Amino acid sequence: MIGGPMTTSSPAQEQPRPRGLTRRVAAWLFPHRRIQLGMLLATPLGWLAIVYLGSLFLLLLSAFWAQDTFTGSVTPFDWSLAAFQKLFTEDVYRTVAIRTLVVAAVVTLTDALLAFPIAYYMARVASPRVRNAMVIAVLVPLWAAYLVKVYAWRTILQGIGLLEFVTEPFGLGQPWQGLKEIANSWLVLSYLWLPYMILPLYAGLERIPGSLLEASADLGGRAGTTFRRVILPLSFPALVAGSIFTFSLTLGDYITPDLVSDAKFIGNVIYDNSSLGNLPLAAAYSLLPILIMIGYLLAARRMGAFESL
Repeated sequence: MIGGPMTTSSPAQEQPRPRGLTRRVAAWLFPHRRIQLGMLLATPLGWLAIVYLGSLFLLLLSAFWAQDTFTGSVTPFDWSLAAFQKLFTEDVYRTVAIRTLVVAAVVTLTDALLAFPIAYYMARVASPRVRNAMVIAVLVPLWAAYLVKVYAWRTILQGIGLLEFVTEPFGLGQPWQGLKEIANSWLVLSYLWLPYMILPLYAGLERIPGSLLEASADLGGRAGTTFRRVILPLSFPALVAGSIFTFSLTLGDYITPDLVSDAKFIGNVIYDNSSLGNLPLAAAYSLLPILIMIGYLLAARRMGAFESL
């Protein structure tokens, strides 16, 4: 035999290859699912905590900084409650806060009244083809830019706009005085946030079993009774979920009131004071919508709204 006998090593003589560090870590992590999830979310949550929550903390901290009354310069870490004293003593800030809350509540109520029949028809009455078309019709306005929609309404509502062009031949003139009415803010904000009310309501109404409606009819319940005692209680968490969007978005909006009306909202006051360099007052006033929304979210959570989002 040429080359001599071939030698083979037995399995007992083979030495195991040392596993790399990556494999050892992966083998250790495999049964620890929670640690895997924590490592996966560490980067985005860390970024959120540093950038968003950190900047928000510094903003709210600046509410307690002093401001030189002569030069207007802010002195960091020179503590003062002058901004809060100004908010509580001057009536204009109370008036702006009440106006903003009232408009936010009216916009939410308006969207709820408009969205309920639309969402009910989509969920319980419309055929699949019509339902899909209506869902697309609700979503399409969300693809348009926010400023484009606001400026379109500004063109409609201004003194020589489309609204006056349509009503003038009938002798109606301008229904209201151009861009000076606070009702403009209510109208435009109701239009902007209506899809955010329709979609949660549609999802909530679609989850109601049809057997419950049939049982109500079998027990002699009329349409009004079924709506009041079956549909409305079961869809109420979805209604509250939609109101979170409409109420919070109206509460923080400052562009729409500035473009379509002369009314000042909380957001306008915060933006104006921050632009003028009065950061402590702007930060102190920012605490108000934050506290309002914390209370609103806690109440919505108790109503089961988060399950409908």
